[in-house]
Amino acid sequence: MPSRSCANLLDMASGDILDIPQTPRALPRVMTVPGIIADGDSDSMSSSCRERKIVVANMLPLHAQRDITAKNWLFSWDEDSLLLQLKDGFSPETEVVYVGSLKVDVEHCEQEEVAQRLLDEFKCVPTFVPHDIQEKFYHGFCKQQLWPLFHYMLPMCPDHGDRFDRQMWQAYVSANKVFADKVMEVVNPDDDYIWIQDYHLMVLPTFLRKRYHRVKIGFFLHSPFPSSEIYRTLPVRDEILKGLLNCDLIGFHTFDYARHFLSCCSRMLGLDYESKRGHIGLDYFGRTVYIKILPVGIHMGRLESVMNLSSTFDKAKEVQEQFKGKKVILGVDDMDIFKGISLKLLAFEYLLQQDQNLQGKLVLVQIVNPARSSGKDVQEAKRETYSTAERINKIYGRSNYEPVILIDRPVPRYEKTAYYAVAECCLVNAVRDGMNLVPYKYIVCRQGSPGMDDAMGIKTDSPRTSMLVVSEFIGCSPSLSGAIRVNPWDIEAVAEALNVAITMSDSEKQLRHEKHYRYVSSHDVAYWARSFMQDLERACKDHYSKRCWGIGLGLGFRVIALSPNFRKLSIDHIVSSYRRTQRRAIFLDYDGTVVPQSSLIKAPSAEVITLLNSLSNDPKNTVYIVSGRGRKSLSEWLAPCERLGIAAEHGYFIRSSKTSDWECLASDLEWKPIVEPVMKLYTETTDGSYIEPKESALVWHHQDADPDFGSCQAKELLDHLENVLSNEPAVVKRGQHIVEVKPQGCAKGLVAQKVLSMMVDSGTPPDFVMCIGDDRSDEDMFESILSSVSSSSSITAAPDIFACTVGQKPSKAKYYLDDTADVLRLLQGLGNASCPKPRHTAHFQVAFDSVL
Repeated sequence: MPSRSCANLLDMASGDILDIPQTPRALPRVMTVPGIIADGDSDSMSSSCRERKIVVANMLPLHAQRDITAKNWLFSWDEDSLLLQLKDGFSPETEVVYVGSLKVDVEHCEQEEVAQRLLDEFKCVPTFVPHDIQEKFYHGFCKQQLWPLFHYMLPMCPDHGDRFDRQMWQAYVSANKVFADKVMEVVNPDDDYIWIQDYHLMVLPTFLRKRYHRVKIGFFLHSPFPSSEIYRTLPVRDEILKGLLNCDLIGFHTFDYARHFLSCCSRMLGLDYESKRGHIGLDYFGRTVYIKILPVGIHMGRLESVMNLSSTFDKAKEVQEQFKGKKVILGVDDMDIFKGISLKLLAFEYLLQQDQNLQGKLVLVQIVNPARSSGKDVQEAKRETYSTAERINKIYGRSNYEPVILIDRPVPRYEKTAYYAVAECCLVNAVRDGMNLVPYKYIVCRQGSPGMDDAMGIKTDSPRTSMLVVSEFIGCSPSLSGAIRVNPWDIEAVAEALNVAITMSDSEKQLRHEKHYRYVSSHDVAYWARSFMQDLERACKDHYSKRCWGIGLGLGFRVIALSPNFRKLSIDHIVSSYRRTQRRAIFLDYDGTVVPQSSLIKAPSAEVITLLNSLSNDPKNTVYIVSGRGRKSLSEWLAPCERLGIAAEHGYFIRSSKTSDWECLASDLEWKPIVEPVMKLYTETTDGSYIEPKESALVWHHQDADPDFGSCQAKELLDHLENVLSNEPAVVKRGQHIVEVKPQGCAKGLVAQKVLSMMVDSGTPPDFVMCIGDDRSDEDMFESILSSVSSSSSITAAPDIFACTVGQKPSKAKYYLDDTADVLRLLQGLGNASCPKPRHTAHFQVAFDSVL
């Protein structure tokens, strides 16, 4: 029997879902008002007096150890955990609650007691993901599929990574659901901010947003985000993207990672982004999802405290004595295939080979941190590292000289700090890494401290130096402008960079070091956390100024945020207004309004013709179809509607009925021969683009072109045409995958203005105005109707206005209808209330012609 943690999970992922054993009872809610405990099932809780942040990560920042003799658990803070250190970025009054897993397994019978203890003593909420799901979630989907893919490694063959496994994906979703349940147990959705960390929890925002539409969610990705060409190979790519888009703020270490994410959103979901007052934002169904670019920093106080330990002083003195008369190059890396350790050794070997004077004087100390995952690739990387180091030492080593020193064991912080302080140069040669804080730590340790200076025999006022050689493929590289950046795959270039680093003048090293130290010391982990949270608060400030609807099934769920005045148009409401009014103006778009956008048959159905006739034959009505389509198609399709007005090509051609002549609202098309060759040039150079000629306009389409290149070409074409048409009576507009050139004075909004003016001039000012449309061009009509009515002095009594868009989306309209079927039901209701009698339209025709 699935537990509550798995409830409704069938809605969230396809296929059979793994059963999740019953988790401990829900943790008690915090008493936020004296005497009142918030209800666990309520959608909102009373605000607590303290500001609260909920930090959610795969692992809690705790050490856990079983006391065998006392048979109880011992817990303590992990002082080196980034999650714990980021608290320094918050005010002392801020309460921080952590949600995550423990690094040890706790027996089911002990979980409730442990959970209560961790909440009381550490403000931590353990998730207790069942062991079988944890294995498939973390060691399976996260480490064998997401992590390699995000580091640009594709499973081209079984020996080179694991292929996509649906069961592992389902375990990933199940684990994220467990995390969501735990967050929901403690969150106050009206006041708390939730900050989710890293790729383990990328669908968690969907679960939270589905439960609380206005919950405040931030997410930070600590790994690289791959290019769209790599990411698009993931079978569940859309589900993960949509999960992240349910956040309010998404953080990345570098612009490259953010750019790749935005490109994926554009190519796979059709979303465009723009810079809003210096902040990058994606418009996602009325919500703005902001993008934050800021690399994480180090905890200065923690590092300086380790640097001032007596054990660090002793070790630094020992290392300094060990390498007396030699220059030390330091590397500190995890043992995995992406850290480039073997490439680093090859570059060092090449340097010794090319410059014999360095033999015996240059040492590479490589500290190897334990591997975070196991597998054939890790074992192969380890074998290659050892064999390369042995070869170098065999060729260039001497009795008192070992050029490569591999330290492959858990190295305590004080020992690493000592090596940082002694090393002349630090080399970080990863082929792909999310951030990598090793260079930052090296810079701070080279700055030293009075105690360290005394231990190493350095004068307190002596200049500080450091040299960094860093891969251009790691996240910290852009922030270290004084480092020598290298392509780790280019062995010779890395060797040359090392040579430049160790032979550079001390004055140059000092300048570079001072520049780096200023940045690292000011952009620490507290600065990173504070800056992210400030942006999250700014991103969420408009949450309660809009109405929200949840739509979509499963992991496709998202929230639509719209104006509080925006509501569904009630048929009874509009029919009531329709019955009591006498002079009605009705404007209807064609595609996507009276005819489905997806329909292959664009001609109107018999039902549509009947409805249009019933409305246009009512003598109290003035009815127009206002469309971007050509007049030939519209006049042919709507031929049975004799009294229906038609505005074709966005109003360039217009007629008031079937018997009246077409009139042009503009006549000068001399700009067409100028535009056509320019568009042809861009069509030839943009594969997938084409030109749509209209009687009044030329449209360049690029929806079938590469999204990035098509968008770039559209911008260039827009600029080009605006320059060549600067003195011509034409306007250039960029729309959804199009660039259109049309005469000045042609727009759907102008059609509405002219028809309303016609009615006013004929002495029949409208007392009812309805306008329905579905796309961007109709927004102009909505705006024009509202401004025309409000600014007209001839309209003494304000008419009933019903501006209505098709589909729930941000709009200038006040109302919406769900789809074309809804529109037809509305028209049917109005048709039933109409009085379809023959009418004489001559006086309207005369008035209309005089306006034109």
